[in-house]
Amino acid sequence: MAVHEHPRHSQGFHLPSVRRNRTAAASASESAVSAHSDTYAVRAYAFASLRLLTGFVFLWAFLDKTFGLGYATPSGKGWIDGGSPTKGFLSGVAAGPMESTFHSWAGATSADWLFMLGLAGIGVALVAGVALRFAAVAGTLMMAFMWLAEWPPARHLSDGSPSMSPNPFVDYHLIYAVVLIALAAVAAGDTLGLGKAWAKLPLIRRSRWLR
Repeated sequence: MAVHEHPRHSQGFHLPSVRRNRTAAASASESAVSAHSDTYAVRAYAFASLRLLTGFVFLWAFLDKTFGLGYATPSGKGWIDGGSPTKGFLSGVAAGPMESTFHSWAGATSADWLFMLGLAGIGVALVAGVALRFAAVAGTLMMAFMWLAEWPPARHLSDGSPSMSPNPFVDYHLIYAVVLIALAAVAAGDTLGLGKAWAKLPLIRRSRWLR
């Protein structure tokens, strides 16, 4: 009796589909690019928002001290009314190695002008998103002087009373300085600002420190 064997279908090894792998790799790559783009956009808008808010802090201080809007500066005692934007703060310095120096600067015309031009210039630069490096240098210098005037390390004032300093080193002046440096470092003016147009100006191309 003849025996007929039926052919068996081989379950051998199959190479994976190259097309399928390419499609999966492309999809994964697109997802990674999309996630990176989303992260970059969120970061860019976050820094732009921080820039605008910080700029408003400086601009508001300038406007309030100039016109006496009734907040930190009483109405009728603004710079435009003959008041001094530095006299009250600097004459009230009561601690630190520069106490007598600040007292001598209080109310001086040169001190008033430098302080107000600094507030206005830094505020405009931040809101517009231009000259952020210059604003960071000027702002850091201003914050350093204000930190010295506050002198957080002091436990007692010159009259012996407690200084009530909440921290011996870090205060809001240092935080503002770091914020200004960070905004310049990440070119925060390129989003919601004029940073890109500013960077294309011939003068700025030749002098990158004005970027």
